[in-house]
Amino acid sequence: MVVVLDTVNGPAARHPEKAHRPDQPAGRKPDWIRVKAPVSRGYAETHAIMRANGLHTVCEEAGCPNIGECWEKKHATFMIMGDTCTRACAFCNVKTGLPAALDPREPERVGDVTAKLGLAHIVVTSVDRDDLDDGGARHFAETIQAIRTRCPATTIEVLTPDFLRKEGALDVVVAARPDVFNHNLETVPSKYLTVRPGARYFHSIRLLQRVKELDPRMFTKSGIMVGLGEERNEVLQVMDDLRSAGVDFLTIGQYLQPTRKHHAVVRYVPPDEFKALETIAYAKGFLMVAASPLTRSSHHAGEDFAKLRAARART
Repeated sequence: MVVVLDTVNGPAARHPEKAHRPDQPAGRKPDWIRVKAPVSRGYAETHAIMRANGLHTVCEEAGCPNIGECWEKKHATFMIMGDTCTRACAFCNVKTGLPAALDPREPERVGDVTAKLGLAHIVVTSVDRDDLDDGGARHFAETIQAIRTRCPATTIEVLTPDFLRKEGALDVVVAARPDVFNHNLETVPSKYLTVRPGARYFHSIRLLQRVKELDPRMFTKSGIMVGLGEERNEVLQVMDDLRSAGVDFLTIGQYLQPTRKHHAVVRYVPPDEFKALETIAYAKGFLMVAASPLTRSSHHAGEDFAKLRAARART
């Protein structure tokens, strides 16, 4: 066997499409954006389990600031279908490029690790797979089934891509009956061209609306980031659009710049403004709202799901 080492160009860039972009400003984070370094025993154990089973997590790949807190409790968000995304969003730290073929045994391994970690609630997300005919919908369904087989009492939340131009893909995922269907809008529509250029805002709204048409009892969830240059009235309009689509749960968090090649942080939104947005969102009819600088889609997902079910029971 011959191994060829490229000593000229070096390893492939994580974000080749951003390599030649000018650096964006990266200001100092405010005092309210502070997290502890991930050094706990629980973190190390969770890391070891993931590596031993060849699984990816969005916690690592996207550089989530809450990884130390969550992994200490052995809470992790599985990222299926590889570590390489076919999109090139300006905010995201997940590697971009041409993905490898799907691993047919990955769903089984996710089920096994769910059991090993003893998870009562699990979040499964994925990279975008525009290269697949169904966008990876069957792989999502197989993963849900594998978790149900190994851990029948575990509740399952999926955070899916938009399945843009993948006819019938959404129906496959919904038919697998996850407890929560999450698809993030990420930002306001005026920022899609620069922040999320591969997606379409109203397609994402329609996707969430269609979930409710297919299964009215399924919980739906979506999230956005702030600090990308959006106006307050645009955030309020997104809330209205989501409520028109019947979405139950809204998350709002601060955008944090992964590298200087990514979109700049236009503004750090103070905690009191997040609280005001939370109050407004509840007034608009969301059953559950999580809004804070460090809120992320799957942060405290298990606890929030319990609150979501309790809120529906009260209505």
